Amino acid sequence: MSKSTRAALFLPLTVLMLSACGSTLTPGTSSAVRYDQVTTVPLQAGDTRASIETATGGKVLTWQDGGCGTGEGACAAMVGLPAQTSLGTQSLAQTLARRLGRAVRVEHNRDAFSIGEKTTAGMEGSRVVWAGGSRVVWAGGSRVVWAGGSRVVWAGGTYTPVPENSGTWAQIQLQSAQDKAARLGEGVTVAVIDTGIDLTHPAFQGALTDPSTWQDYVGGDVTPQEEGVYGEGGYGHGTNVAGIVLQVAPLAKIMPIRVLGSDGSGDLSSVVQAIYWAADHGANVINLSLGTTQDSDSVKAAIRAVSARNVLVVSSAGNEDQDKITYPAAYAGDLQGVLSVGSVDAQDVKSEFSNYSGKLKVVTPGESVYAPAPENTMAAWSGTSMSSPMAAGALALALGQGNVSAAGLIGKLTGSADSVDGIAANRDYRGKLGSGRLNVSAFVTAAVQ
Repeated sequence: MSKSTRAALFLPLTVLMLSACGSTLTPGTSSAVRYDQVTTVPLQAGDTRASIETATGGKVLTWQDGGCGTGEGACAAMVGLPAQTSLGTQSLAQTLARRLGRAVRVEHNRDAFSIGEKTTAGMEGSRVVWAGGSRVVWAGGSRVVWAGGSRVVWAGGTYTPVPENSGTWAQIQLQSAQDKAARLGEGVTVAVIDTGIDLTHPAFQGALTDPSTWQDYVGGDVTPQEEGVYGEGGYGHGTNVAGIVLQVAPLAKIMPIRVLGSDGSGDLSSVVQAIYWAADHGANVINLSLGTTQDSDSVKAAIRAVSARNVLVVSSAGNEDQDKITYPAAYAGDLQGVLSVGSVDAQDVKSEFSNYSGKLKVVTPGESVYAPAPENTMAAWSGTSMSSPMAAGALALALGQGNVSAAGLIGKLTGSADSVDGIAANRDYRGKLGSGRLNVSAFVTAAVQ
C-alpha cells in the first residue's frame, strides 16, 4: 500500500488543515525541503522572521522566543541556508555574524543523524535479526491485549504476547514492575522520533496519539509511515522501537514522528524541529534512538528547552564499540532531564557493539529484542536503539501512576539500577557503563511513593 493511500485511510481533512499551523512543512508534498547547512541565530529585541530571513538569505525553520530574558529554554531561531559553494562553514559564519551583528555558528545539516544499526538480514551484533532468519506473522495482538484486555499477559514468567522476549523482560524485572505500576503508563505520551512506524500494524491500533500530533519531516507531510524494503537501510527500525516502548508501558500512547529516511539517515534540522514539535504537542518522554558524532548547538538548545518544560529525553549511546557515546546521548553529562542508554547482553556483559563512556547513565538488554515489524509481522533487532526505548518505557510506566514528578525521575532510574561493574567480562569498562543495568521493578518502587 502506498503512503498516499495510507494517508487517505488515516487522516481526515481537518488534520491536513491543522498541519499547516506551526509547521515548516507543506502537507501533501512528496518530500520536505532539505538544506546542506543550518545556523542558529540568538534572537534580539526587534527581530522578526522576515528580518532574520533577509539577513541570512535562508528559511526560518524554528522560532523559539519563549525563554528570552528568563534564563530558561531557548531564545533562538534555526535557519536553513541555501547552498554556499564559495564559502566554507567558518567563513559563512563570519559573514552571517557581520550581517546580523551577533555571533552565530553554521552546522552541517544533511544526513547528520543515523540509526547506527546496520541491517544485514540474519546477522547478529549491531544488526537487524529477522526472527528465526525470516519475518514471522505478528501474533501478539494490540496494546489492549498486552495490557490484559482479553488474555493473561504473564503466565508462569512467560510474556505471552511476545514470548521470545520473556528472558529479556525477566532480566529487567518487568513483570514485578507492571504489577506495582498497574496503570501501565496510562495518560503518558512517548514521542518516537525515528524512521516512522507502520501505522496499520495491529500492535499500534488504539495506541497512537491523535493524528493531529503526527509529523513526517522526511516526506513533508503528516503521515509518518515507514517506507522501504526488508533487510535494507532502516526499514522497520521505528516500528521496532515503538513496539518496545509499548511492551514496557502497554497503556502509554506513541506519538510517531519521522525524521529518518528508509536508509536510516536524517537531517539535523528535522531532529531539532521534531523535538520542539513533540514537546509542543504533549509528549512527556522523547525517545531518540539515533545519533551523530556532531556536537550541535541547535540540538543541545532544543533539548535544554524541552527539559526545562519537564519533558524527559532518552537517547541511544551508539554502536561503534568506542570509548565515547554519540550525540544527543552525550548531552546527558551536561543537561538535566537527559538519559543516555547503552546495551548489555543476557548476562549483563557489555554488548560487543555498544559504546561506553563516563557520560553513559544506564544500560539495558539490547540484543535480539523482538517487536512489531512492518506489514503485520514481527522481527528482532539488536543495538543501543533497542536499549533506549526500554528506558523510555520505564519512565512512562512510572509517570503513568499519576503521583510521580518528572523532576528527579532520571536520577531515581539510574540510582536503582543493578551494578554490572563487578562482572569479570566488564572489567575494562568499569565506570563507563553508567550506574548499571536497568531494574524496572526497583525503579518503580523508588519513583512511586
